[in-house]
Amino acid sequence: MRNLLEFLAKYNHWFLFIALEVIGLILLFQYNSYQRSVWFSSANVVAGKVYEWDAKITSYFSLGTINEQLTQRNIYLEQQVKTLSEKLNAATKDSIAAQLAATQALAGFRLIPAKVITNSVDKQDNLITIDKGSADGIRKDMGVVSGNGVVGIVYLVSTHYSVIIPVLNSQSNISCTIKNRGYFGYLHWNGGYVHLAYVDDIPRHAHFKIGDYVTTSGYSSVFPEGVMVGQIKYVFNSPDGLSYRLKVKLATDFGNLRDVCVIDNTLLQERIDILRAARDSIQLRDK
Repeated sequence: MRNLLEFLAKYNHWFLFIALEVIGLILLFQYNSYQRSVWFSSANVVAGKVYEWDAKITSYFSLGTINEQLTQRNIYLEQQVKTLSEKLNAATKDSIAAQLAATQALAGFRLIPAKVITNSVDKQDNLITIDKGSADGIRKDMGVVSGNGVVGIVYLVSTHYSVIIPVLNSQSNISCTIKNRGYFGYLHWNGGYVHLAYVDDIPRHAHFKIGDYVTTSGYSSVFPEGVMVGQIKYVFNSPDGLSYRLKVKLATDFGNLRDVCVIDNTLLQERIDILRAARDSIQLRDK
């Protein structure tokens, strides 16, 4: 104990100096908005880099599993392409038709690949951060997908990073349709299980069955038509009894999300711009 007191007495001026420095820095950043903003900006950049390094290390050690999933997915897609090509060739007697159909379906779409660097699934309002931003062509309100299905919508964009509101967020609201049925509703997540969500506002006269697939409707500028959302597992009545509510098993595994693509839908954005211009023109004419 005496040695400790002698040590403190010997170096008391250093401890006093450090304490005064800490107090000075706290006062500087707490009562000066400019210095505080510089501090937070620098801290966010450092945190983003640390998260990015952590995500790269985690991604490296999971490459084996990811490669297996990609191989299985590629085999499945190749089988689908082969089957659809054979059917189209048989129907049209024209082998070029399949190539033209595929080209037209992808026209106007550009996929921007990105890595997930932060991701949460245990909150009511989860968020995802990716390592691409405005410098890579990403804008607010772009749709985000994985190899299996819908992920979410871009919410905030900086130069090199973007924040996504995923399906696992109470603010998420994505227009969906029951595949090959024509009925549409809106996808919501109310917390709880990360592999389940709900589609509301399906009309009572709709005809469908358990096991049908749910995809994006294409009625918004965010997602094109036909992106996989999930599979119907249960059907409820809505609280007012005027529509159905579907429990859907999500196609995307949010707990193991590493690679995503941001959809740059140029054609739908152009359509929105035209509609906005027409609406503004009508409003000016009415005045």
